[in-house]
Amino acid sequence: MPQFARSLDIYQGFNFKKDKQTPVGFVTKLELGDVVLAADQASIKDPEQPGQNIGANVVGVLNHYMWETGTTDAMYLSMQISVKNKTDLTAKLLTSWTDMNVTFAYVIYEYDPVEKKYFKSNWTEPELKGILEKNGEDLNLSVADDPSTEVQSPKVYSLQLGVKPQTEEQTVHMATGVNKNVSKIWGINAAA
Repeated sequence: MPQFARSLDIYQGFNFKKDKQTPVGFVTKLELGDVVLAADQASIKDPEQPGQNIGANVVGVLNHYMWETGTTDAMYLSMQISVKNKTDLTAKLLTSWTDMNVTFAYVIYEYDPVEKKYFKSNWTEPELKGILEKNGEDLNLSVADDPSTEVQSPKVYSLQLGVKPQTEEQTVHMATGVNKNVSKIWGINAAA
């Protein structure tokens, strides 16, 4: 089965330039258990309308995304988050983590060289509901101790996580070019 994996340009995500055509992605909502990460990165430009900011503020600028596209496959996200989100999440990681629920929304943009414009290549609408993945006894969740070096300002930290789907069918939207959309199901409904 084909996978959807993208390495995304952090610098372009924070400093969008119309003449650079690299893929970018943003997490616009992220709740990990009872920790609600703030959408506190404003002034992020919308690649489809570069003169305007993205519709919602951003929780994190993605630098990598991967999903094997199977209905029960985990999604893996790596992003840059603010100092406040880093300290809130790090504090929670030092306690016992019991609520494994994850609610998140993201959007990935790529450039279509035929149409000569950016398009959404992978996005959620509405948000997705998942469960934090575990590697053995450990959560597949980590926050860097040191700031990232891709951008100097604002100061950001790398967050990586793996999320498995909840037991319900949810829709993930994908596209291979402008107006070349397809939808895939993530998660399987549990029997009543």
